[in-house]
Amino acid sequence: MEEYRSIQFRSNGVPKNGFAKISIVEWNLIRNKSIVYGGGAAEIACSLAVDAAADKYPGVEQYAIRAFAEALDSVPMALAENSGLQPIETLSAVKSQQLKENIPFYGIDCNDVGTNDMREQNVFETLIGKQQQILLATQVVKMILKIDDVISNSEY
Repeated sequence: MEEYRSIQFRSNGVPKNGFAKISIVEWNLIRNKSIVYGGGAAEIACSLAVDAAADKYPGVEQYAIRAFAEALDSVPMALAENSGLQPIETLSAVKSQQLKENIPFYGIDCNDVGTNDMREQNVFETLIGKQQQILLATQVVKMILKIDDVISNSEY
């Protein structure tokens, strides 16, 4: 029989001990019970929303916003490719299905179940995990752009 110790928390809310007993996903669900549909459904829905919002901005800003929407599509494309599907055709089909039916939980059918409905397939992710992924990716891109700006402005 396993012995469980009481969990003591650090000031940032992370447990000092007993953390090995739960996974990161479980810990994220303890912190925030919100979930999003997996299989790239959240990224596709965000991509469609960002792409629609790009129409409100004139000029060069619109291109940057559309590039961000295109970057969000890389996750479902990778899922499709890693599942042995045709990535471009699969993503296009799922995006059009989400747009046509206005249902944000259609994602990539990686398990070849026959439906893109992630609700039916019980494919979920934690909202905190998804937020952290997008924030980290955005921060990395901003850092790369800053480095590029410094290098291009220097005199050699």
